[in-house]
This record gives sequence, C-alpha cells and structure tokens, in this order.
Amino acid sequence: MPPFKDEHILIISPGSQTTLAQLGLPESFTPGKLRIPTRMFPAEKKGEWEPYKIREIRLREKTKADALATEDRSTDKREDVEMRDVGEINDAKLPTNGESRVEDDDEPLYEEDPHSDEGAVYPLKEGRVTNWSAFLALLTHVHNALSSPFHTPILLLAQPAWTSHDHELLTQFFFEKFKTPALCIMDSAMAVCYAHGIGTATVVDVGYEKVDITAVSDFVSHEVGRGVAISGYGGEAMTQKLFDLLGPKGWARDMCEQLKKSNICELLPQGTPLPGGPQGDSQGITNPAAAASTGATESGPGAPRVTISDVDMRDDDPIIKDGEDNDGVLDVASIVASGKTAEFLARKEREKAERAAARKAATDATNAITKPVRLPNSKKEKNTFWYEERRQNQDDDATNENGKRTADQNGAKSGSDSKRQKTPEPEGEANATSEAKRDTAGDAAMVEETEASRREKGKAARKEEKRRNKQQLLAETRDVLRKEIEVGVERFMAAGGNSLEGGGILEGIADSIHRTVLAVEEVGKRGELWDSLIIVGNGSKIRGFKDALVSVLNSKYLISPSSATIFTSELPSNLSTPLATGANTPQPQLPGMSHSSNVNPLLLAATTASNPVLNPAASVTSQQHQQHNLHSSHGQTPTSIKLAKIPEYFPEWKDVGFEEASFLGAQVAAKVVFVVDQGISKGFMTRVEYNEVGPSGIHECSL
Repeated sequence: MPPFKDEHILIISPGSQTTLAQLGLPESFTPGKLRIPTRMFPAEKKGEWEPYKIREIRLREKTKADALATEDRSTDKREDVEMRDVGEINDAKLPTNGESRVEDDDEPLYEEDPHSDEGAVYPLKEGRVTNWSAFLALLTHVHNALSSPFHTPILLLAQPAWTSHDHELLTQFFFEKFKTPALCIMDSAMAVCYAHGIGTATVVDVGYEKVDITAVSDFVSHEVGRGVAISGYGGEAMTQKLFDLLGPKGWARDMCEQLKKSNICELLPQGTPLPGGPQGDSQGITNPAAAASTGATESGPGAPRVTISDVDMRDDDPIIKDGEDNDGVLDVASIVASGKTAEFLARKEREKAERAAARKAATDATNAITKPVRLPNSKKEKNTFWYEERRQNQDDDATNENGKRTADQNGAKSGSDSKRQKTPEPEGEANATSEAKRDTAGDAAMVEETEASRREKGKAARKEEKRRNKQQLLAETRDVLRKEIEVGVERFMAAGGNSLEGGGILEGIADSIHRTVLAVEEVGKRGELWDSLIIVGNGSKIRGFKDALVSVLNSKYLISPSSATIFTSELPSNLSTPLATGANTPQPQLPGMSHSSNVNPLLLAATTASNPVLNPAASVTSQQHQQHNLHSSHGQTPTSIKLAKIPEYFPEWKDVGFEEASFLGAQVAAKVVFVVDQGISKGFMTRVEYNEVGPSGIHECSL
C-alpha cells in the first residue's frame, strides 16, 4: 500500500452538540477547522436530511383594495412609468374577480437559516446513537463539506457508549459509502492520553448531558468499572440548576445558558464562603486605613487604638525617666554614667525607623481610601454580564395583526426599483456607443499591464475583501441585541448546593471517579491513576470547575501520607509509657515467630514501613508477594490527588484551552498510525482486510 500523505487524512470527532472535523494534518496541530452542530433537519422527501433549516418565502399577491389603498397614500408622489416589452404585456394575466394582480408569479422561494434550531434532530443522545439515518447523513455532510479526495484515510473518534455493533455499522458505512482505503476507530479517552503524552491516567470527560470516566493503564483502557455515559452530571445539568434558581426571578433558559458560559459564573472550592454570607462579613475589612495603621478591621469607639507615645515611652526605663525627654533635652551625664550609650543610640535609631514606617503606613492607608479597590469575582456579592438576544427577522414569516404577511413590502420596494428606469436612447446612438466601447476595450486589453496597475488592482481587491468581511460581520450582528444583566450569588451554585455544604454535581462525579479507580485490578496502578487526573470536555469550561472537583476529591478521599497520624487511634489503651530501663526495648525475632506484645499489627506495619529491618517477618512476606503487589500506597484511598500536566508544545491550543484535547490526540494518533507506522502495528483497517473479513475485523485494528 502506498504511504498516506498528511494533507489527505480526514479526522471526524462527533459529539452530542458539536462535531469537529479536519482534512489534513498541519505542521503544528491546531483545533478543528470545521465545527458544525450535531443536528440534521428532515427534508421534503421522506428519509432524506438537510444540514440547515430550509425556510419557504412566498410573496403575497396584492389585491385591488391594497393597490387602491397604496395609491391613495401616495397621491402626491408621481412614479416613473415602467417600460415593458410587448411580449411581457401579452403574457400578463388579466384581473379576475375584481382583483388586480401585481405579482404574476406565485412560485415559492427557499433560503437556508443556519441559526434556526426549529425541528432539528440530534442523532446523539448522551453519547449514544439514537437516530442512525440522521447520524449517517451528518457524516456524509461532513465528508462532502471538506471535499475529501478519493485516497483519504479516515480516523473516527468513538464515544465510550458505542457498542461493538455500532463500530461494525460505521465500518461498513465508511467502506461502502466513501470507498476509503483505511479506517481507524479510536476511543476518545485514549485520544486524550495521546494528547497529554501520558500512558496511565484517569480521564474525566464532562459532556453536554453525561460524564465519561475512564481509567487508562499503559495505553489500555479498563472496561471493568468504567463510568460510561453517567447522566445528570453534564453541562446541561448545570444550566438546569441555574434555571431552577433564577427561573422564578423571570430568567429565561437561554439567559442561564449564557450566564454559565460567561466569566462571572464560577465554582468555588469546597469550604469557601459565599460573598455576603456570615463568614464573609466577619472577615471583611470595613476601614482599610485602620487595618493598615493599627491592624483593626473596623473603626469606631470600640476599635483598638495604638499611639506612638504608647510605643515610645516605657515606665521601667532606667535611662529615660519622667520629664527628662519632654522638652527634647537629654541628660547626657546620666546616659554616660549608666554605661549604656550604644544601646541608647540603637534604640533611638529603631524608634526613628518605626515612626517613619508608621507615617508611611498612614499615607498608604489614606491613598487606599481614595483609590477604589477592585475585588475579584469570588468576593463580589453581585456582578453583571452581557446577554445577547437574537431578534426575530421580520422578513421571514412575519405577519401583521390581520394575519397578512409583510414580505410584500420588500417585493413592493424591488418593484419600485424596477420601475425607475431611464428613457431608452435611440437605437442608432446606442449601437454607436456600444461599438465604441468594444473598440476601446479591445485596445485596452492589448496594452501590457504595468507594475503600478497591478498594485492598484491588488489594493482594490484587498479593499473589496475588507468591505465584504465588514458587511458579513454587520449582517451577523444586525439582529443581535445586547443587554447588561446583574446576578447575585446564584452564579456560584451551578453545580448544586454551595461551596460550604458541598453536594450536587461535583459530589456525584467524585464518587464515580473513586469507584472507577477502585475497579482497576492492578492495585499498584491506582496511586498513579490518582496522580494523573485529566479533566476534559466542554462541560468543564465553567470557571473553577477543575479546582472545585479536586477540592471535593481531597476532602472526601485523601488521607494523610504520614503513617503516624493514620494509626494514632490504633494504640492499645493498656500500653504504658516506655521507661529508661531497657525493658521495653524491641528485641529481634526470627521470621515466622509470633510477637508477644499486644501492639496492633497495623501500627507495627506502619512504623516499620520505612525501615523493614525492624520487621523481618513483614519483609519476608513482602518478598514472597512482591511479584503481585508492587506498590507503596494504599489501595483503597489515595495519599495524593493531582491533575496531569498540560502539554506546552502546542501553542495554538493554549488560547482555546484543552477541553477538546481528544481532537488533538486524534491528530497525534493519525500522524503516528497513518504516516509513521503505516499499518505495521495494525492501527487501522485497510480495504483489502475489509473485503476479506468484513466489518467485524475492525475490532482487531481499533485503538
């Protein structure tokens, strides 16, 4: 088989709400070039689908009464006479039933509405394919939109919820429909590990309506205990939480969705008080000046006051006595006689420095009062965000109070434009003018373009492109209405509950992660799985989601790594304090001999873990089972929970974030499988293999 080229590789990553695709691998991997909603619309013919909503526009025929009413309103305005040919006049229909027809053509007009979601069918529900006809039509649309050539290998990212039968159906579809030379179906969790360059990790994929949790060990996913499509913990659940809180206040669901995506919606770590609560008020500083100068959090009669005289004057000072320093006169003789001259001078220098520091602190406090303090979002009780509302287009299916369509206004405008024409010139003059123009154009075409003319054309082309881009931007933002909306502490409760009590979505995800890691049979890998936690998915884009989830895991499952603190409660109650007589000194024992002491064996194992020589029996036992349990951490609960390090060698992904890291991993895998490896490790299925073994052979080639 000839080697595949980078520009021919097609990658498709379908999701419940958004599908990413890209044709060709760039030199530096970038986010997906094609990003479309995962939805299809039923076409007029049954069984067929359209990628966009098709709207029908009909120009309403004007009746005679409407024409008379329009004529009465425009009596003062004289319109130009419409110049029409004889054939058009003969073909025009005569009025019937007392009506004057302005439009003689009643053929419907159609247009695509890329923003409409009316009647859309989403073929993926919680990662599972619920409508195969629409899903296959979506894949066909993606393939055609990218204009894939004939010799195009395809890498498809599979959802964890897809079954073996689903993989076989997709394999048959791609080979039969697109005649692809090679196909690779890759698990999305495995692609995330490829993106991070980690072979052992716990992947948490937070989607739209579900969460997938996968434990990957040495680039092999553990199917036993895998959290597949855990419903009720995705981004839609957070939107529903916000809607439950703000719906009674008149908020729409779309407003809650945009609030969730804004930068003021945040999940605080567990134990963090909400702004405006009792804990937050008690720790607040009402007077910055008093805090800077005296350390007090408030001012008033009851606030502590510290004066410079209280600091400077000491009643028990043998050098400075009452009345000696009041007038600024020092008793030099007494100072010299006391023999503490150096100490006295050092004290004076220290007091001078303290006075200067106090004056500087007072000045800084005064400046802090006049200068407004900008609090972070987590400290603000209320904050605002911009809500964008799309206004309905009045040109599409708009009606007035009588049920009449207003689209005829646009038709009337276009008709009036056609009526305003100049009187035609005589035929002879027109012919002469046209011949002169043709001669001039022919002469100009023969003249060689100079460098200056080419620059002018290039400049004009760039100007025209800027004008088109500006018009497109104005067309997109013309029907968008922006509003500034204020919201309170509800913006911190998207995950359910509050940061002090916990509970809700984060608690459920944490429990599922714990069960998934415990289901791994290799106990020695569990500690590494806890230390390599990867959180991806667009549902985790909400601000503070990852830190809040890690804080919940730490509070629920993390134990202290110090064995002394773990087994302190295991000390026997009848164990007396050791005396310096040597009676309680541990004596070495032979392996296999029982201990005469009644000390808890767990305590003995914990205290001798760092020095196995003190416990020969345990060392012998561990050597016998070393080949089975090669771990030093606890298998049930972790001693540390860490997030995996984000890769730093993909600059294009730093701006957009690594929530869609599965697509990045698919690019890395496609480069390795199709270009570098070229099928040696059976990373993809060829067309020859498909013809021999059929769709079931994909199970031997998938990643």
